[in-house]
Amino acid sequence: MLHLLILNGLLSMAMAQAKPDAKLTLSLPNLPSDHLIRYLNTFPKLKQQLPSNATTRSTSLACWGHERDCSAEARFQNPHCAGDHTGWARSKEAQMQTFYYQADFGYIQQQLLELTPMCMPKYLTDSSLECTRYLRFCRGRNLLFDLRDVAQREERIRYHMDVLSPGQLLGHCDLNRTRLSAEMDHIGSALQSWGPELRNFAVLPKPVLESHLCDVVVNTPTFIMKIDATYNMYHHFCDFFNLYASLFVNQSHPAAFNTDVQILIWETYPYDSPFRDTFKAFSQRPVWTLSDLEGKRVCFRNIVLPLLPRMIFGLFYNTPIIQGCSNSGLFRAFSEFILHRLQIPFKPPQRRLRITYLSRRTKYRQVLNELDLLSELEKNEDYLVERVSYERWPSHETQTF
Repeated sequence: MLHLLILNGLLSMAMAQAKPDAKLTLSLPNLPSDHLIRYLNTFPKLKQQLPSNATTRSTSLACWGHERDCSAEARFQNPHCAGDHTGWARSKEAQMQTFYYQADFGYIQQQLLELTPMCMPKYLTDSSLECTRYLRFCRGRNLLFDLRDVAQREERIRYHMDVLSPGQLLGHCDLNRTRLSAEMDHIGSALQSWGPELRNFAVLPKPVLESHLCDVVVNTPTFIMKIDATYNMYHHFCDFFNLYASLFVNQSHPAAFNTDVQILIWETYPYDSPFRDTFKAFSQRPVWTLSDLEGKRVCFRNIVLPLLPRMIFGLFYNTPIIQGCSNSGLFRAFSEFILHRLQIPFKPPQRRLRITYLSRRTKYRQVLNELDLLSELEKNEDYLVERVSYERWPSHETQTF
């Protein structure tokens, strides 16, 4: 029932906004062709609307790999486990399956199986909330975030677990408080769970949008993100990767890969990063922080609380990988998605191997002999070496050796 109510609401919104003669144009997302075929196979009704001679009208059964009926042959990619070593698995097959559920689309499948209603709507205008285990991913409708106290805080917010107080997250639905409380085990730090925020959920006596409590109503679907360190490529890409994975967990509607969405970063520091353009792969709108909404009661029609960068046994940061396996289709799909959306051109291999060295010009963790290393690399005529240093001002500096 929850999925039907959410889906019906989203369809009604899409039909109200779309022009009759622009249906297909609005519906097809900007994806690589191999991804688009799988997207259309996920939504067969949309696929049937395409012209019969369209290249995307493939009869292929290609799938991503998180679908229950997706065969190993039709997956986006299968992992590779070399040699006879099976790690702690009993067989080669078990080794590959373990890797698939640890670091591939099998992980997405687990999240989908875990999605559980926390607050059930009775009517279409009601609120709703459903989450995976330990509140690692959640999505909801018609929820009110009371951010009036944020404007009164003396210190800026980052990695805080007390942004919301009891009763500052509100909705009108049938809340299963026991079920919600049972998923608070991963509340040890801010980037592990949405528990610090959702523990403050309270029920309103009437629907949110009829309560006259909203100072601002955000109609655009919104992803609220608690992010890792923005000036470290590894740490910030934990955020981008998990946001991409969350698109699949949230893929209950053809608009799942649209860019007309809002990103809201759950801190009051101005967002700044040498990798900030990566957000353009997900959203065409400027990134918000809590500073853009502080002091207001904000009502969101559709929100997603995506997978977090430092989840226990999560992807990227704390991933437990079985020995001997590689070739994750999910990681490859993420790479292709980012390159395609950001229109980064492919440069075919040359005679010389291109080496890009990322220089860290900060107070700590500097490589003290990096110039010596680069000079040695330069002596090899088979290498084309670039030293790139990301700075706040200017945004970055490139030096060719």
